[in-house]
Amino acid sequence: MVRRTGGCAVKRPRSVSTLVAAGCGPVLALSLALSGCSAEDGAEASGAGGPKVLAPGRPGESARTLTAEQAKKARRDDSPNSADLTYVRMMIPHHQQALVMTDLAKRYADSGQVGRLAGRIAAAQGPEIAAMKGWLSSHGGEHAAGGHSHHDGEMPGMATAAELHRLRAARGARFDTLFLRLMIAHHQGAVSMATEVLSEGDNALVEEMASEVIAQQGAEIGRMRRIPAELTP
Repeated sequence: MVRRTGGCAVKRPRSVSTLVAAGCGPVLALSLALSGCSAEDGAEASGAGGPKVLAPGRPGESARTLTAEQAKKARRDDSPNSADLTYVRMMIPHHQQALVMTDLAKRYADSGQVGRLAGRIAAAQGPEIAAMKGWLSSHGGEHAAGGHSHHDGEMPGMATAAELHRLRAARGARFDTLFLRLMIAHHQGAVSMATEVLSEGDNALVEEMASEVIAQQGAEIGRMRRIPAELTP
């Protein structure tokens, strides 16, 4: 139902559950209460009979029902925290190693499926590295955690120097099998890191990047596992 108050149309949801059923996230829910009305109208709407706003809590927390005025005061501060900065600093070299592996696949892959998969991974992760470096620069961070480069084993899924040496020396079906094994582990590590920052980080853009990693690399893990077993040497 729409009630017109002082020239401003205020839409009242039938119930708070209407917002939940519609799948409204924090930003959309807040915009329903805060957009389009003057300060005077907002003050009237925020009274006991005004529209209510559902404010979803952080993971593990219950949602809250707020008035428009309370929702305005509760706007989220998404300043990066240490989890956000650590994630981006670590994911840059993690992606860079994936590009090293896909570059080898362009030269040595025996299977067309493996070659095409490597091309898709490189096409996605190259721009993601640039985006993460840009984000880190704009937030005063360095491209390596603590100002130092990471070494083997410090990040989930990273191939060791010995494993990369074996990959460089492999040819034919042996190369394809080793590439798939290492890249599946590499992707699983990236998904693990992304899942962790979604629960511990605070920045909205980092959340978007991490969600994209989970969706895209999770799908690629499935494709790699479906590549024919005949590749096994």
